[in-house]
Amino acid sequence: MGKVQFDCDLSRELTPFPHFWEHTVGGDHAPMVLRADYQAQLRRCHEELGFRHLRFHGLLSDDMGTLISHKGKPLYSFFNVDQIWDFLLAIGMKPFVELSFMPQILASGDKTVFRYRGNVTPPRDYKDWATLIRQMAQHWVERYGIDEVRTWFFEVWNEPNLPCFWTGAQEDYFNLYRHAVGALKEVDEGLRVGGPATAKNQWIEDFVAFCQKNRLPVDFISTHQYPTDVVETTSLGQEDDNTEEQLAQSRRSILREWAKRVNEIAQGRPVYYTEWNTSSNPRDPRHDEAYAAAFVIKTVIEASGLVEGYSFWTFSDIFAENYFPSVPFHGGFGLLNLQGIAKPTYRAFELLHRLGTERLPIDGWHETVDAWAVRTEQGLVVLLTNSALPRHPIKKEQVRVRLRGMPPPQSVLVERIDAEHANPKKLWQEMGRPEYLSANDVEQLHAASRMIQESHPWAYDQSTIHLDIELPAHAVAAVTVS
Repeated sequence: MGKVQFDCDLSRELTPFPHFWEHTVGGDHAPMVLRADYQAQLRRCHEELGFRHLRFHGLLSDDMGTLISHKGKPLYSFFNVDQIWDFLLAIGMKPFVELSFMPQILASGDKTVFRYRGNVTPPRDYKDWATLIRQMAQHWVERYGIDEVRTWFFEVWNEPNLPCFWTGAQEDYFNLYRHAVGALKEVDEGLRVGGPATAKNQWIEDFVAFCQKNRLPVDFISTHQYPTDVVETTSLGQEDDNTEEQLAQSRRSILREWAKRVNEIAQGRPVYYTEWNTSSNPRDPRHDEAYAAAFVIKTVIEASGLVEGYSFWTFSDIFAENYFPSVPFHGGFGLLNLQGIAKPTYRAFELLHRLGTERLPIDGWHETVDAWAVRTEQGLVVLLTNSALPRHPIKKEQVRVRLRGMPPPQSVLVERIDAEHANPKKLWQEMGRPEYLSANDVEQLHAASRMIQESHPWAYDQSTIHLDIELPAHAVAAVTVS
């Protein structure tokens, strides 16, 4: 078996590597944020992974009580929303405010989405919609101060290009944005507002043109993408039994291709991807496996320089769009499962979080293996993935990395994520796939989820460190050279 070879010369110029993926993370549905277990998991993700903003659906839905009809009259109540913001600020996070869905009292129709019945119809009167947005923003300015609220992000709606999320036409969404941005800027010109929050990178060119023509502010562009977007999905746009076929028809690095195009269309405006994952299927078994960890690291690093924020959907399997699950590993979107057990994707973000903020060029190419070199305070981390989409060829590879211009290392340590490492689902399967876990089960699965740091052999000659490492299919290895 021939070796895959990469070379890194430490005398070459460093390039900035900001942790843009930590800007925001996704988190399901507004009332979930009031749950104690959800809050505990979010606090952990903030502390261990560095996520700084939280985005979720349904802030304006009737189950939040933000605006309801009471005795035939409108009743505003921002108490529940304030509880969420109070919690986020208390743990050092901030909101990425998604303005959705339509309060029933304002709605022009009865069509809803998800188990919690978020109304997806345009408002009967756009002025009433603007009044809601203005009053809500003014309340937050009074409660939290204008300096704080100016650091938040306001995103108008969610995926209006999908009929399941918006029954109106594109022009109706643009009118919704016009009134929302007008109301927010009336409260304060410094509030940051953007859109179109579309699925599949769509409507962006039309949205930019509309705002330019009508002289409407656009502080950022937001959209969503999944590698399954190459094929039309079901009416929900998030559930499809043909995930395998969708991914088979996709291609490697496709999310980078799309992000590059969106970056160009944005014409210098900041781009925030407010949803992405390895697939758009909320019950994809690969979400719980090492496959997803390798995909995450490759996708994140390839987006460097193209986006200001890259919000993974979602941080937790505490998630109730269609039903509330009970199976510990059911293929949910989350980085953590229901019991807070770290999936391989969580460990991938943990590795990314520990990286420094300067990259070194690394030479070499392979069909499935990628390598990156990032400076740290202690030395250098070489991050390796062996990744391919389903039905695309992949096998175990022998990799050699040469680091030129380094003194002999004090230590070389490796951490792995693959089928045999940091893989709690494997142990759960060996347990017989119990639907409900005992405290002892949870403890064992936590242990199985951890990455183990082990010494790794190396050779040294002529100011060059030679590292040989085996990478199974769908694997991650982080080699720290101190």
